[in-house]
Amino acid sequence: MRKLFLFISVCFALSFFSCSGEKKNDDTAARAAKEYYDSLFARNYAYFVRGMYLPDTIPPSYREQLEANASMFVGRMEAEHRGVNSVRIMRFVNDTIMSPDKKSHVRTSDVFLVLCLGDSLNEEIVVPMVHHKGRWLMR
Repeated sequence: MRKLFLFISVCFALSFFSCSGEKKNDDTAARAAKEYYDSLFARNYAYFVRGMYLPDTIPPSYREQLEANASMFVGRMEAEHRGVNSVRIMRFVNDTIMSPDKKSHVRTSDVFLVLCLGDSLNEEIVVPMVHHKGRWLMR
């Protein structure tokens, strides 16, 4: 009986510790992409453009053009599909790209979002993301 109790205790301990080493998916990039697209359809175009991977300084006229393009996209979605009701994360694929000299790396992610349109259609989009200076940005 004592050996049986010891055997069951060891099996329980092994199963407990084998589950604790499970690697968790980092969904930070997916949540950032969803936040950027939520802000786009809430008509916060400046925040959406700030979420793009662009040089640190761009001319104000170029930033205005990007915001105008975002506004036109939302307008087209309103006209063709009665807007976007919600944005959902379907899945994401994270990756790390090493430099040829193996001294640095770049974290990237492909985020698959589902746009739930106002006319009851769903559209899947892929948002490539890159981790830059502590933030996830859209490429």
